[in-house]
Amino acid sequence: MAGMNDTPSGERVHIGFFGRRNAGKSSVVNAVTGQDLAVVSEVKGTTTDPVKKAMEILPLGPVVIIDTPGFDDEGSLGDLRVKRTKKILEQTDIAVLVVDTTEGFRKVDEELTDLFRERKIPCLVALNKSDIPEDSEDHNVDEEDPGLFARIAKNCDGMIHVSALSGEGIDELKNRIAALKPEEGGERLVADKIKAGDLIVLVVPIDKAAPKGRLILPQQQTIRDILDAGASAVVVQDTELAGTLAKLGTKPSLVITDSQVFGKVDKIVPADVPLTSFSILMARYKGLLEDAVKGVAAITGLKDGDRILIAEGCTHHRQCGDIGTDKIPKWLSGFTGKDLVFETASGTGYPDDLTPYALVVHCGGCMLNEKEVKHRAAKTVAQGVPITNYGTLIAHVHGILRRSLEIFPEYAKLL
Repeated sequence: MAGMNDTPSGERVHIGFFGRRNAGKSSVVNAVTGQDLAVVSEVKGTTTDPVKKAMEILPLGPVVIIDTPGFDDEGSLGDLRVKRTKKILEQTDIAVLVVDTTEGFRKVDEELTDLFRERKIPCLVALNKSDIPEDSEDHNVDEEDPGLFARIAKNCDGMIHVSALSGEGIDELKNRIAALKPEEGGERLVADKIKAGDLIVLVVPIDKAAPKGRLILPQQQTIRDILDAGASAVVVQDTELAGTLAKLGTKPSLVITDSQVFGKVDKIVPADVPLTSFSILMARYKGLLEDAVKGVAAITGLKDGDRILIAEGCTHHRQCGDIGTDKIPKWLSGFTGKDLVFETASGTGYPDDLTPYALVVHCGGCMLNEKEVKHRAAKTVAQGVPITNYGTLIAHVHGILRRSLEIFPEYAKLL
């Protein structure tokens, strides 16, 4: 939906490099990227935090490369680093296990590949330092556990001998990673619900919280998806909507609005014109909409003192009138008439324990990749906590959720 240089992080394939300390993860990352992306040292534990870089790599295209701390790190700080490495798995599309061939496989390598398999992450094993002569291939086998090699091999999608120092096998590694790349052409934002020649009206309020000189990412992506479908997009502010509809001379095929003005736009757009929001489109695109629609049922059962988590995938400066910390709490409290307690999480700070909350309200997730959005939703539901998203909740409290889902009958029937 965009050129490689403009592809948002949430649309890129996330490739994580994992392994023990000093296995050569950072060296392999630098060889794969052709850049000094990660600091390399003989000292164990040089990589102390995950290092992420959005870039383009042929033949992969736009990707996010992630170098992680050693999974065998020790001590209290080491435990924290291992925990952060496990968090990276939540957003990893393809995993590369880097193993130092001069040391062979260890149990911790199997633990990693077990995690890859459990999370259904395709993975490769990069046998690093393969340029160092060895008398036998048996150096890859743990003498105390001769079945270890076979179990690791079964967990992964292949092994490649590489040398970060000489570059041997690096091109093959990149080609093998590319072969594991998730297929494109899956869910669309809106193009599958419109056709060539359709006229789509987009309602984009410009307020003090709007970014100067640009549209927010879901709006940009929706416009591009409409154009890719051969349809036309008319972009207006909410204050200009009524006048624009009167001037068009024909009814639009669809109106898509910013969720913050959902109630206002609903009153302006004729009942026979389909209406939805950018946030609802994004929830479907990221695989969250089914859980979001089911989650709004929990709103009627909220009680005084219930804790609500407002979660966002990005971090930004919050202003008066912020949708997550101001508007949604006001709308939800007003709708339920209950004295609710609101807490927030942003960026990578999504809690592991969601049980203290009666409801999680997530943003559209435009800055997160689909894998992480789905993982957050699955983790929340697995703990018995309902989850919804901004657009779905806002439509519900304004009494227009059913209308906003008319173009998605498979989700409307969940109400």
